[in-house]
Amino acid sequence: MILLTSHILVVLGVVMGGFAMLIVLQQRRSPQSAAAWVMFILLVPYVASLVFFAFGFRKHSARFPPIHFSQIRAVAFDPQPVAKILQAFGMPPASQDNHLSLHFMPAEARDALFRIIAQAQTRLDITLYLLDDDASGHEFVEALIERAQAGVAVRLILDRLGSLRRPKAALERLRAAGAELRYYSPFLHRLGSGHLNLRNHRKLIIADLACVWAGGRNIGNAYLAEAQDWIDLSFSLQGPAVQTYIDLFAADWDVIGSASGTLIAPDAAAGTVIAQLVPSGPDTPEDPLHDALVSAIHRAERSIWLTTPYFLPTEPLLQALGTAARRGVDVRIMLPQTSNQWVADLARGAFLRDLDEDGCLVLRLQKGMLHAKTGMIDDLAWVGSANFDVRSMLLNFESALMLYDTDSVAVLRAWFSSLEPLCAQGVVKPSPPRRFVEGLFRLGAPIL
Repeated sequence: MILLTSHILVVLGVVMGGFAMLIVLQQRRSPQSAAAWVMFILLVPYVASLVFFAFGFRKHSARFPPIHFSQIRAVAFDPQPVAKILQAFGMPPASQDNHLSLHFMPAEARDALFRIIAQAQTRLDITLYLLDDDASGHEFVEALIERAQAGVAVRLILDRLGSLRRPKAALERLRAAGAELRYYSPFLHRLGSGHLNLRNHRKLIIADLACVWAGGRNIGNAYLAEAQDWIDLSFSLQGPAVQTYIDLFAADWDVIGSASGTLIAPDAAAGTVIAQLVPSGPDTPEDPLHDALVSAIHRAERSIWLTTPYFLPTEPLLQALGTAARRGVDVRIMLPQTSNQWVADLARGAFLRDLDEDGCLVLRLQKGMLHAKTGMIDDLAWVGSANFDVRSMLLNFESALMLYDTDSVAVLRAWFSSLEPLCAQGVVKPSPPRRFVEGLFRLGAPIL
């Protein structure tokens, strides 16, 4: 009996491992990611196979159909090469006449957030990764309750993992007020659906189909209270680019509920911002954000400035940055000295040392947490929810607003420069044990 049981377990392990490796090799992955998964499965097939079927899926088109984008007015002149590349991937074109207000300070973000909610007259469509159970989180939900009671249609999507510590009682009162609340990627799904690994990291609030509050900020004291040592970036947007946010929310809502239909934003804005929203994730058939950034970095002639809380780049991004620095481009990477994710801090060390040797300038913010996700490459910039890591570029549901006008890029560059005096330059030489651990974490970065 024991012999038969052992035989069955061996056969089961071989079948599960073989099936998992077959799927890995058929998926659109980097060679490093595929190799990491195959090695993991070969070394510990029973554990690795279960982990893969729960977490390993990247694109799951049957579950997440492509976003349906509405037609918007494209720029009236020849756009930048990156804008053309993104259109070739099926992204909406860059549009002009947008109005953008960047929120660098928590008070600015908070005022803009509650203003957009208070002024909503017909509908509020919201997607959040994290809603904290603290004073800011409760104030946010109370504001939504007031609008719902006033007859405003409120629809709220929360990522199930990110919302573990949500204000549950307040959200139940929000539902009682008539709002619709749905959770993205709930935990109770069949094994192999990929839900546990595919998190919705987008942050967006759309009021009356006309104004958007979005960026890298979640809702909580860490993001909206002045007393916190937390540097982040969000923005308010009006204009043609709002339509893509509407399409994005409609796609997220349709996946977890009944079809909502595509709505059209009113054509009302008189700004000077040229913008192009780029979603990424399982609902985009390829990797437009990642591939466009690789192309832009290779095309860079003067400078590449990045801010990110977590730095675990794909191999193409890492090589593009190192090559750019070696050919004389001013490459600067700003991140926190210590982030709120110790695993990411261990995994980033080897990458940063490589780039430091290539001539990139590593800037380590000495106090507080840098959570802003933005970048400037020559005459373009972007701001959004995507970190400069494998998960944001290839796994999560994300969004990044590309900016092509001179003023927007200049404002972001000035903000970056204002933070440089708060940073230490270069990389810290690790002890031999830490260097060994960082090397191990680097091997696992493709599956983190």
